[in-house]
Amino acid sequence: MRTDVHAHLWSEDYLRLLESYGRDDTATQRGLGAGDSPAELDARFTMNDAAGIDHQILSVSPQTPYFPDETEAVTAARLANNHYADVVHAWPTRFSAFAALPLPHLDASLEELARALDELGMAGAGLTTSVLGRSLGDPAFRPLFEELDHRGSVLSLHPAGRDAGSPLIAENRMRWMVGAPTEDTICAMHLMLEGVPSRFPRLRIVNSHLGGALPMLLPRADQHVPWEAPDIAEMPSLAARRMYYDTVAHGHEPALRAAAESFGAGRLMLGTDFPYQTGEGLRRAVTFIEETLVPEEAEAVLEAGAGLLPADSGALRGQWA
Repeated sequence: MRTDVHAHLWSEDYLRLLESYGRDDTATQRGLGAGDSPAELDARFTMNDAAGIDHQILSVSPQTPYFPDETEAVTAARLANNHYADVVHAWPTRFSAFAALPLPHLDASLEELARALDELGMAGAGLTTSVLGRSLGDPAFRPLFEELDHRGSVLSLHPAGRDAGSPLIAENRMRWMVGAPTEDTICAMHLMLEGVPSRFPRLRIVNSHLGGALPMLLPRADQHVPWEAPDIAEMPSLAARRMYYDTVAHGHEPALRAAAESFGAGRLMLGTDFPYQTGEGLRRAVTFIEETLVPEEAEAVLEAGAGLLPADSGALRGQWA
């Protein structure tokens, strides 16, 4: 089953709630065809069928329910997860979902994770590459990784859209064209330098956008370890192969080849970034995999995401390789 692990859907109720709590960037998620109206869903299913995509795993990123106020964060996370549960119940062959968590509040996040996995049947947790400016490598988030690892669950990562904390990005119109893959790269390196992939071997981490610049940086990172990070558990080139990467690369075949050679094609899985790739762009998100990799590898990448689906998905669940 060809499964897209990087796709979005936002309800108007959720976006309005975030606005009421002070988010000022929700307009970027409106008018894209990623809502839950019958017309939007019909158009989405038609495009997916034309592209040969059977199933999508949804996330609310980058509009995550992260707020300093715990009550606001929990209210937003529960609204998002309840909505996704309804959508998946209505369209079980089309959708699964990653849970939104009320970070940075760890106890509340662990409680909501348990509800999302045990009661709502979600596929794992969806986080952004930073939480209110804090690195996911911060030891404060370790209990979350421990719980996901204990469950053998999935952590899907997506750029936060916060310019990687750099005014050189923020002030020069590069938030998503450069900032997003930079955030992917930084987050992956933070996790590796903190030993997260090796410490939590049952936790399946899925990075966005082929890991950003990571495929090009691994030899350099290895060479710099002795004087920049001599205390790490293993070399970045080894740690990187413990994680997974979606194929959102806007049809750029050299980038896909670099990722396949750097991580191994078995660490890649189909991602489209719907609704930011639609129509011909959505089809290209599939065909460029078929045109870049040998047929057996291409089909394995296109179907790998089915292995993320919860066990009770029955016939929908694929075999994790």
